[in-house]
Amino acid sequence: MKMIVLIVKDHDSEAVTQALTAAEYRVTRVASTGGFLRSGVATLLLGVEDQRLEGAIELIRQKVGRAEAGEKRATLFVVPVERYEQV
Repeated sequence: MKMIVLIVKDHDSEAVTQALTAAEYRVTRVASTGGFLRSGVATLLLGVEDQRLEGAIELIRQKVGRAEAGEKRATLFVVPVERYEQV
């Protein structure tokens, strides 16, 4: 299992969240700020089974869209999860 930590601009976050939940990925959204002038961003956390990882990343790329030259639309980290438990 992997944890995707996705930092995306506020205006892209709703489309990304809706697409991921429609594809049956579970998403937790954390409000955050950062970047140039402390602009609004959202941090999305996704626990993803290894076999669904590339599908989630591709879906994120589609929904964030192409960036203009030099522009960053999102930052994505993939972290291995040793243990997962819901209580």
